[in-house]
Amino acid sequence: MQPNDIDALLGSISTQSFKDQVKEVAPSLELSDSNARAMQSLVDLVESYQNSLENSGTGKWFVDGSTYSIENCPKHSAFFTASKAYTETLFIAGNRCGKTLAGAFAMACHLTGDYPSWWNGKTFDRPIKAWAAGSDAKSTRDTVQKELLGSIGNWGTGLIPKEKMGRFWALSGVPQGVDTIEIKHSSGGISTLGFKNYQQQLSAFYGTAMDVIWLDEICPADIYNECLIRTMTTDGIIFVTFTPLEGLTPLVVNFFSKADLLAGSKPLLGVSNEQTEDDGTDSRLASRKVAKAIVTAGWDDAPWLTEEAKARMLDDTPPHLRAARSKGEPSMGSGNIYPIPLSEILIKPFEIPPYYERICGFDVGWNNTAAVWLAKNPDTGVVYMYDEYIRGGEEPPVHASAIKARGTWIPVLIDPASRGRSQVDGRKLMDMYRAEDMLLYPANNEVESGILNVWSHLSTGKLKIFDTLPRVQKEYTLYRRDLNGRVIKENDHLLDALRYALNMNIRAISKQQATSVGKGLKGFTTSMKYDI
Repeated sequence: MQPNDIDALLGSISTQSFKDQVKEVAPSLELSDSNARAMQSLVDLVESYQNSLENSGTGKWFVDGSTYSIENCPKHSAFFTASKAYTETLFIAGNRCGKTLAGAFAMACHLTGDYPSWWNGKTFDRPIKAWAAGSDAKSTRDTVQKELLGSIGNWGTGLIPKEKMGRFWALSGVPQGVDTIEIKHSSGGISTLGFKNYQQQLSAFYGTAMDVIWLDEICPADIYNECLIRTMTTDGIIFVTFTPLEGLTPLVVNFFSKADLLAGSKPLLGVSNEQTEDDGTDSRLASRKVAKAIVTAGWDDAPWLTEEAKARMLDDTPPHLRAARSKGEPSMGSGNIYPIPLSEILIKPFEIPPYYERICGFDVGWNNTAAVWLAKNPDTGVVYMYDEYIRGGEEPPVHASAIKARGTWIPVLIDPASRGRSQVDGRKLMDMYRAEDMLLYPANNEVESGILNVWSHLSTGKLKIFDTLPRVQKEYTLYRRDLNGRVIKENDHLLDALRYALNMNIRAISKQQATSVGKGLKGFTTSMKYDI
């Protein structure tokens, strides 16, 4: 506000009117005409400042010298800067940590071409094409659209000033919802922003190449893949902002296995950056350079949250969601079949004593053949998973050799359904493995009772896993049910093998038993072919 504006304001004040308003709310307060005029001018100045601030776009956040300056928000700064070197960024944060604000701030800067002086991330010196998406149409309107354009009836109070807004097209069926809007870019051109949501058909994400895509809240993997494809030819970027309330979804786990962790973000227990198994990414992305980053933030990274507010929110949060809501740490979600954190079942390896009873579970197939080895302490009943094997695209003799290398005396529980499968030369898998002189038994492959048995062992502390088994750990974090309660049969070969072994651990024997002269294997000899 300029000085001449202040003079005009002072001249227009009705002293008596203002004194009457004060009398209504504070009857005991006596005001002279001069004091009333001064107070009225102050009120008007504050209102003018607030109105100016509301309409200042990105200028109202991360301002130098303020409590919420970018220096005081290092996690948000890391998120913004990541776009310089990374094409894909996850900003995983607790509730009220400013994750949606950060996503909207970055999008507004790219759409308008107006970047703050402290900005170190990717910049566009030309108009862009962009999408912003949320969980459904209404939530997208009430969060993503609100942060960018302003609340309903107050356009221009979001992070994009009103003077930057051009033509727009309404979203059918959603009152006050926007489908597409044009935004004026500082270069003189026009950027285009389309609003999407995850309830739309996948085909809604087909077609046009995009420069920037912002996904607020975790999205289905197929939609994420389509969004990546849209940015392939533009050197574009995609960023996702969310609180990990859904737990360890496949997208989150696969991202952690390939991403750089920035600004002190911690790795996900059970997921190693060295893992390179197929993560289900669309084959059309095979030539795309992988450049992923993850930034996590919690309540301690949000300077606008007081200690009292944090204590109150923590008290109101269910225990199983506290890490996700307060620290932005993904944890076992409601869909996980075994919702016990890995940290409670992983142990350091130790040398298996010769009197421990061992058994192997074996899940056969052509794309993936998997096996796990268990050792049971006969004194305590605790079972330890101490080894794993998974490999695809090989002949049965290769797998058989690897399994026998762990001990030819260890009984192998094989999926009986393999009798009805065939592969090379039409020969049945069962016959091929029997020809390898393996100590085979048919497993009980019933799914639900097997899951219940594993759960019973886990929940009572009777099943522990060596922390040197990364593939088992990854399957464990991804093993879940769909919305209809059905087990999702993906990436579960090792856990199937675990079921087989645990369901039939009556067959387990110790090395002492196997090597005892005259005992054989519980009444059998290793050279016998079992009728299965």
